[in-house]
Amino acid sequence: GLPQRRAGGGGLDLGAGSAAGAPALSGGQSRRRKQPPRPADFKLQVIIIGSRGVGKTSLMERFTDDTFCEACKSTVGVDFKIKTVELRGKKIRLQIWDTAGQERFNSITSAYYRSAKGIILVYDITKKETFDDLPKWMKMIDKYASEDAELLLVGNKLDCEVDREITRQQGEKFAQQITGMRFCEASAKDNFNVDEIFLKLVDDILKKMPLDVIRNELSNSILSLQPEPEIPPELPPPRPHVRCC
Repeated sequence: GLPQRRAGGGGLDLGAGSAAGAPALSGGQSRRRKQPPRPADFKLQVIIIGSRGVGKTSLMERFTDDTFCEACKSTVGVDFKIKTVELRGKKIRLQIWDTAGQERFNSITSAYYRSAKGIILVYDITKKETFDDLPKWMKMIDKYASEDAELLLVGNKLDCEVDREITRQQGEKFAQQITGMRFCEASAKDNFNVDEIFLKLVDDILKKMPLDVIRNELSNSILSLQPEPEIPPELPPPRPHVRCC
């Protein structure tokens, strides 16, 4: 039961109508004033983490722009893209942060964990070392992220099935060890399960929101529209309780 997204568009040809002496429009023929787009009800921040080369940037760009680059450059520090989706009758503006996988950037990227309502942890099913790094990333989550952040584990590069080193069962078993973590395998290259990853994560976030927030659409809610962050927030203190062993 995973949701889908939709797209659409249109245009108007302003040719030689007036030059040809076309009659003026009036009364019922007058043009309707274009309505401004409905503003987003909420803004959610999602962060994508994982080791270098697992396809974090590819997943983000496939979802936001429906593009795929075979030879993506490694992300330096952090990058982000915006995507607006509609779920549960709400218009949600997603701010998706793509983080560098190299350890030397950890002090930079860790600042973005605290404000994330959803965290996507990615490994490469064809590289065992990226799966072995998952406990390290969980320590980062437990140290810096909010305890109520939704977690999703993704085994990427399903298009390289012949080179698989990590079975689906291994991924499922790891996810089952962490309370509330979902698991999914995907392919950014083949555009398989990419939309479902992000939309299901957003749906899980909305499910946890208090009913009064959903009903009243409080303008001062944590999830309401805020200015786009340009500088990461100050690092929070370490969390007293961890979520995994």
